[in-house]
Amino acid sequence: MSSVLIALLLVPLVGALVVSLPFLRRDDAKAKLVALAFSVVELVLAVLLWIAYEPGGERLQLTSGVDWIAAFGVHLSFGIDGIALVMIAVIAVLIPLVIGAGWAEKLPSGRSAGGYLGLILLQEAITVAVFAATDVFLFYVLFEVMLIPMYFLIGGYGGARRQYAAVKFFLYSFLGGLIMLASAIGCYILAQDKIGKGTFDWATLVTVVRDADSTTQIWLFLGFFLAFAIKAPLVPFHTWLPDAAAEAPIGVTVIVVGILDKVGTFGMLRYNLPMFPEASKQLAPLVLVLAVAGVLYGSLLATGQRDMKRFLAYVSIAHFGFIALGIFSFTSQAGVGSVSYMLNHSISTGMLILVIGMVIARGGSTSIADYGGMSKVAPLLAGMLLLSGLTTLSLPGTNSFVSEFLVLLGSFPTRPVYTIIATVGMVLAALYVLWLYQRVMTGPLRGDALLATGGPGATADPSTVSMDLNKREIAVLAPLVALVLLLGFYPQPVLDVVTPSVGATLTEVGVTDPVQEGK
Repeated sequence: MSSVLIALLLVPLVGALVVSLPFLRRDDAKAKLVALAFSVVELVLAVLLWIAYEPGGERLQLTSGVDWIAAFGVHLSFGIDGIALVMIAVIAVLIPLVIGAGWAEKLPSGRSAGGYLGLILLQEAITVAVFAATDVFLFYVLFEVMLIPMYFLIGGYGGARRQYAAVKFFLYSFLGGLIMLASAIGCYILAQDKIGKGTFDWATLVTVVRDADSTTQIWLFLGFFLAFAIKAPLVPFHTWLPDAAAEAPIGVTVIVVGILDKVGTFGMLRYNLPMFPEASKQLAPLVLVLAVAGVLYGSLLATGQRDMKRFLAYVSIAHFGFIALGIFSFTSQAGVGSVSYMLNHSISTGMLILVIGMVIARGGSTSIADYGGMSKVAPLLAGMLLLSGLTTLSLPGTNSFVSEFLVLLGSFPTRPVYTIIATVGMVLAALYVLWLYQRVMTGPLRGDALLATGGPGATADPSTVSMDLNKREIAVLAPLVALVLLLGFYPQPVLDVVTPSVGATLTEVGVTDPVQEGK
């Protein structure tokens, strides 16, 4: 069944080439249909991949590989564990929804839908490959290459300051990747010294590098960690994200916040912890300080934001603090919570971004102050904003609650002080979500576009007009609503897939899990 994984890598790549053909670049309607078809095929393949995966089986499954640069032990090798599986699955879910949500989006002058959607499908192909790579050098190459389509998506299709945001995004991540490359080369040299030949094979490096002295591990750990902290993004490496989120088109913001950022936390689980166990334990307090700082900083900045898209960026910064807290607490409950948080954050925040995009499309502004009373003319849209906000603040019964509860429950036995401080972020989450909803949806009707719809001078009865969701928008949001509720009440399918992989990671780190001790 490794052919399914290979197909997952190739289908969006082929789709990107097809929609970029000249005849489709001249026909936006057909380009959209073709791109959507390829993304749906990718979703079907992701379902087949989920079915083929065996929870509790081999550490890496559905593996395949061929020599790439044999002289340096580099391979084009791929495989997945439960953590990679859930991230590949959520990518496959989000991309067709992003395409559907942007169906009526007006692109900048001179830009075609074929070029835009081709870049999105190319981004999907590279990101799936990043999560599936099992060769460290291949992972580095893909880590850097995935910056290219995103640079053009932000710089070519974004807002007024799109060039600044695109360059800042690229330089931050590219610099982090170069530092990671230095550490990867260090691992290669260690393997050459210890087993007589250099290699970038992940499984081999885990067994070799973990035996290095603590000082060497710390330096190599920091090279990988810095790249992942920028990508995640953790405070203080986060400053590229608000600019990228503010200037990118809404669909691209979903990809940045819902997909690309997860490469950072995934990298911590796949590379930092198992390859550098001693360094991970020694530097955990530093990472936890950054994590808790991110929770508080992101929450406070989100509460005071005036721009909706920047609001989304700071909300995500706060959430990534929770994910990092769970990863470096070294318990199975917290680790499982972090991985499921990665999945559920993509769903919840993806839904929130799409809903806010629909609000902006109607009001023509990203400023929160330009809205008010919108529930009078768009009650269904108001309901979707409320639901997406409630799952963002992890209301019980929604998908995010299970993740946040597991992170806090698992972190408290080993990191009680950090966990208690992080809970303040939960209180702030309620403030910033309800504040946003209140300002935009309640009170008197406000905003030029809304007043125009309400009639001259806003004297028309709001009940006689509507700016509510259309059928296409309902179709886009319906799968996300279903996932929010389904995973809120029945998260077991995800937990069954994730738990063995998290347990294997903890074993590789060599920590004693309080949950296992209590059995």
